[in-house]
Amino acid sequence: METNTTRTNGRREHLDPLFLDNLSSTLDELQRLMDAAEPAWGAITGQLGRAVDQLKQFMSTILSVGSVPEIDDFGMEPRFIETVQPLVEFFYRKWFRVRSIGIENVPGEGRGLLVANHSGTLPWDGVMLVEAVRGDHPSHRTVRALVENFIFYFPFLGNIMTRGGAVRACQENAERLLEADELVAVFPEGVKGIGKLYRQRYHLARFGRGGTIRLAIRTKTPIIPVAIIGAEEIMPMLAKSPWLARLVGLPYVPITPTFPWLGPLGLVPLPTQWTMRFGEPMEMAQYGEEALRDRILINRLNEELRQRVQGMLDEELAQRRSVFRG
Repeated sequence: METNTTRTNGRREHLDPLFLDNLSSTLDELQRLMDAAEPAWGAITGQLGRAVDQLKQFMSTILSVGSVPEIDDFGMEPRFIETVQPLVEFFYRKWFRVRSIGIENVPGEGRGLLVANHSGTLPWDGVMLVEAVRGDHPSHRTVRALVENFIFYFPFLGNIMTRGGAVRACQENAERLLEADELVAVFPEGVKGIGKLYRQRYHLARFGRGGTIRLAIRTKTPIIPVAIIGAEEIMPMLAKSPWLARLVGLPYVPITPTFPWLGPLGLVPLPTQWTMRFGEPMEMAQYGEEALRDRILINRLNEELRQRVQGMLDEELAQRRSVFRG
C-alpha cells in the first residue's frame, strides 16, 4: 500500500510530512475556534430570533386593516404613524442623510402647497418630504402628500400610504385639505416624473395643464417650490417592461440594476445622499376668479413654477460632489 503520495503526469510524488503536520494543526485550531464560537453563535441566533419577532409585530401592525378606530376622513391613523416613525426617521437621518435647505419658507400655520419634482420609481420622495417638514420645521407640521392612483395597485403600498397620511390625488381632495388649512404636497409631473428613465434624471417633465396653479388660485394658497436631489439615483431605471406592466395593470414595471434580478430585495433603495431645497413662496392671493379663465396667465404661472424648481435642481446639482456623499 502506498501512503502520503500522489501522481502527477504518471510519476509518483511524496507529500511533504511537514505539510501534513501543518494541516493537522490548522484543523485542530479551527475546531477549537468553532468550539469557542458556539456560545457566541447561540447569542447571535437568539438576537436574530428576537429581531424576527419584532419584525413580525411590526408587519402585523402595518398590514392590519381597521384595527385602529382613530382615523381621519382620508384614512390617516395617528397610531400607525407613531409605529412606523422610527423606520421613516432611520431612512431620513441615516440611510438618505437628507439635508433640508430653506425650510423656513414653509408656513408655520395655515394652508400651503408644496410643489416638488418627482422621481425614484417608488414614492420615497413623498415620504421623505413629509418627514422633512415633520422633523426639521420648527412647527413640526404634518404634510398631506397627494399620490397617483397607480400606487394603490401595488400590494399593501396604497394601504400603507393612506394610513401614513397620503391622499389619493384629485382636485376635490386637495381643495378639502387646503380649505382645512393643511399643508399639501403635490408632484405635478405625475407618473411621467416618478417613472422617468435614468438618462432623463433631473430634467423635469411637463407640469400638467396648470391644475396646480388653478388649485392655488381657487383656494388662495401660497405655492412653495421644492427641489429634491438624490431620489433619482436610488433605483436607477434603465428600461421598462411593457408586457409585465400590462400583466399586472401598472403604468410601468421598472428594470433596474437590481430589479427584477434580486426579486423583492431589488426594490431596496440605494443609500444616496439627499438634499431638499424649499424655495420662496409664490403668492396667489392677488388673483381672482377671472384668472381661472385666463389660459395665458395659467400657462405662464405654471411654466414659472416649473422653471423655479428646475433652477433650484440645477444649482444644487452644480454643487454636488458625489451621489453618495453629497
